[in-house]
Amino acid sequence: MTELTRPARKPARPFFSSGPCAKPPGWAPEKLATESLGRSHRAKIGKARLQYSIDLMREVLQLPDTHRIGIVPGSDTGAFEMAMWTMLGQRPVTTLAWESFGEGWVTDAVKQLKIDPTVIRADYGHLPELGQVDWSNDVLFTWNGTTSGVRVPNADWIPADREGLSFADATSAVFAYDIDWAKIDVATFSWQKVLGGEGAHGVLILGPRAVERLESYTPAWPLPKVFRLVSKGKLTEGVFKGETINTPSMLAVEDAIFALEWAKGLGGLNGLKARSDANAAALDKVVAERSWLSHLAADPASRSRTSVCLSVEGADEAMIKAFAGALEKEGAAYDIAGYRDAPPGLRIWCGATVDAADIAALGPWLDWAYASVKAEVQAANS
Repeated sequence: MTELTRPARKPARPFFSSGPCAKPPGWAPEKLATESLGRSHRAKIGKARLQYSIDLMREVLQLPDTHRIGIVPGSDTGAFEMAMWTMLGQRPVTTLAWESFGEGWVTDAVKQLKIDPTVIRADYGHLPELGQVDWSNDVLFTWNGTTSGVRVPNADWIPADREGLSFADATSAVFAYDIDWAKIDVATFSWQKVLGGEGAHGVLILGPRAVERLESYTPAWPLPKVFRLVSKGKLTEGVFKGETINTPSMLAVEDAIFALEWAKGLGGLNGLKARSDANAAALDKVVAERSWLSHLAADPASRSRTSVCLSVEGADEAMIKAFAGALEKEGAAYDIAGYRDAPPGLRIWCGATVDAADIAALGPWLDWAYASVKAEVQAANS
């Protein structure tokens, strides 16, 4: 790397990965409760801690009592596929895709479940026309496209009198935006995003219309054990009271509880949103001050405030790899290369566990890395 003057100050916590994301400020492993570790998750203490985590999620998310919360295997992917496999097939399906995870749900619907959905797509950086969605269908969408930095602005496009179910992959949206839960029948997420928790566990939220579907419809395909939410025609209520289908990591549960208690101390959802908004504003300022840097999502109304994706002038995949690698080597920023299926660029997490001061401190380091990589390319070509 060509030697250029390095900025004097580094981000105090250079953790900008979009998943798993930065731990909450002040986190340390010795601060986690340990009484449940080494105990059965079916023991009284295990059930109590699982139920406590569910209660905290409900409180912080401001989730109404009409909706159930369950901890399930397989992170957000497992939770969303559980919903697809158990509820789709009764009526036509529409899938929306404007980034790689939305495309993943298209693949599941077409190649695995073979239900021939209507697919509405948009290119990276753009949102499809939401008004064209036929709500007599079940509808699958990502609330916040983690790999494109594009989100739905709100739930106004979802009708209250919809016939189909709304399935929201909300893993980069919950704890960062207001969500109108009356418009959401199914939502999924994992602790590893805005809470900065650990991976492998998913969370499944079911509204009353989703429960009705589960209890009145049996899909044509076989269901693996970890997807089964119904027994003898009735919802297995224990799943939504901490009686998980498979064995959870109680260490991961305690880690999530730490993050949720931290969030509650901030004022709950409003405090988390305020931190995300401040981080996104700090990054907007960094972008506005640099002509070579721009948002992949051009429209601010649908631009993510958590997984912010940026375009770098003249960048290809090799340049971005060198750019991110240089910052990682310096300990100035970790894991900021864009997602492998997205256009070459940067992706900087601005969720609540990041500090706005660290976003601001990152700006000069982006300048340094950009100049360094360009100088290397010029030297190689001379």
